Amino acid sequence: MLHPGTAQYDAAAGMYTITGSGGNMWFDKDQFHFVWKKVSGDQGISADVKFLRTGGDPHRKAVLMMRQTLDTGSAAVDVAVHGSGLTSLQFRDEPGGAAHEVETAADAPERVHLERRGDRFYAYVSGADGKLHPAGASIRVPFTGDFYIGLGVCAHDKDASVTAAFSHVLTGPVAPYASEPVLWSVLETVLVASTDRRVAYLKPGHFEAPNWSRDGKFLLVNESTDGLGKIVHLDWLQAQLAAVDPRVIPTGDAVHINNDHGISPDGTQLAISDASAPDHNSRVKVLPIAGGEPRQLTPTGPSYWHGWSPDGKTLAFVGDRAGNFDIYTIPVEGGPETRLTTAEGLDDGPEYTPDGKYIYFNSVRSGHMQIWRMKADGSDQEQVTKDATNDWFPHISPDGKSMVYVQYAPGVVGHPGGQDVEVRLMNLADRSVKTLAKLWGGQGTMNVPSWSPDGTRVAFVSYEMLPVDGGDVQ
Repeated sequence: MLHPGTAQYDAAAGMYTITGSGGNMWFDKDQFHFVWKKVSGDQGISADVKFLRTGGDPHRKAVLMMRQTLDTGSAAVDVAVHGSGLTSLQFRDEPGGAAHEVETAADAPERVHLERRGDRFYAYVSGADGKLHPAGASIRVPFTGDFYIGLGVCAHDKDASVTAAFSHVLTGPVAPYASEPVLWSVLETVLVASTDRRVAYLKPGHFEAPNWSRDGKFLLVNESTDGLGKIVHLDWLQAQLAAVDPRVIPTGDAVHINNDHGISPDGTQLAISDASAPDHNSRVKVLPIAGGEPRQLTPTGPSYWHGWSPDGKTLAFVGDRAGNFDIYTIPVEGGPETRLTTAEGLDDGPEYTPDGKYIYFNSVRSGHMQIWRMKADGSDQEQVTKDATNDWFPHISPDGKSMVYVQYAPGVVGHPGGQDVEVRLMNLADRSVKTLAKLWGGQGTMNVPSWSPDGTRVAFVSYEMLPVDGGDVQ
């Protein structure tokens, strides 16, 4: 770097003052001043963070970091407070790879915390009550043996230096949780162009399957509580402001709704899959988007909705008939169901392309789960993904040019939760694939259409296992 960094510690004030330069600490760059110590095992680090002077690049960063080595390009994880107030979990999950981030909903929190437990790292930020709370940002990055923990500053400008103060710094091994951890659900969005992720909403408990409204103003998720399943409305503007006020959509006598739900092309109706019948088999139903008493479409079950034709006239669903799961369609106004697939084993996740010509789906017919497609009448069925992984739930972009799906590791049977999975993006023109996000999830992560209507973002749910109060973090 052009300008060497400096560090001072004021024992009386309990404050580290660090000055750093550097063009960036992002993608393949690692230019910052780092004050560190060598540790091992499960560790945590907390600090109050403040830039001492105004001005400078809004992307300047003050970070709490853990990294495997001091080499440029080392695997690393940090909580970064930017000059603009943006606070994110940044990570490089393999040596020499590019850095990525999960943006938190917090704006310039006074205090931040980074914690390692096994291969997983968790970010915490202070709330209005001044206490540290889970930020919803977490990532798996395997470290081995000793590693480095400390404080860093990057100017995001190779010709400048910036200074930040870190006070009330606490570091040390993290103790086992005082109470049994529970499942936390985190609604995230990822920008397709950059793969930058953002936490929109989180809470202890189980919700899943985000579905974006046709006007982009809200998202719907399915929430399971006390054995019941309901649809919850989350305002997108509130989510960007970290002020979500969830609202349950009234669904009449449908009280066992699962994660297969979706919105009609004109935005006026909601399709659900509900198992409130005495036989507890799911059936596809339709109701007004604002709520109301649902109208049942599939006479038998199990039946699970997955797709709505672009003209709004037909629903595609998965049905178990005589012990075989296949793809079916049924008119929205009611009528007989039409079977489109007959292969042995599971066919699932049917979704129409925006032009209505094709239905994409996932099928195990090749020996393990892969993405397939067929014409809307069921003809010309062809395999789309051809790899060793297990690929589920294809969702086609609004312009019809891309597809996202959930990828499980080889050998995983079904689509269970509690798995390390990837959200993958395929260019449908040349069928090239890239990873949008790595996360802990699977079932419930992205079961239903989740593209933003402008095609720039995809919504999904990740999960964490934390105490119901978030853990005793200082």
